[in-house]
Amino acid sequence: MYYIVAYDITSPKRLPKVLKLCRRYLNWVQNSVFEGELTTAQFDRLKKEMQSMVDKKEDSVIYYCARTPEVVERGILGVEKNEITNFI
Repeated sequence: MYYIVAYDITSPKRLPKVLKLCRRYLNWVQNSVFEGELTTAQFDRLKKEMQSMVDKKEDSVIYYCARTPEVVERGILGVEKNEITNFI
């Protein structure tokens, strides 16, 4: 599955932990936005780890799931923060 994850973490202490976690699983594409292919088990682990880090009353994490990256149309206006070379 192809996932896109975006987050808004309010705490300066939690933010680097969530950033580091996302970088372990996905490709960084822009501030607080990651994307990439994961198995269902990998994504379940990511979600479980993230749930222990975020404050459900203050933080926001949004994720999108697509069967394959080919069904996601990706466009950029302005500067691309981190080029994904394996994006199809």
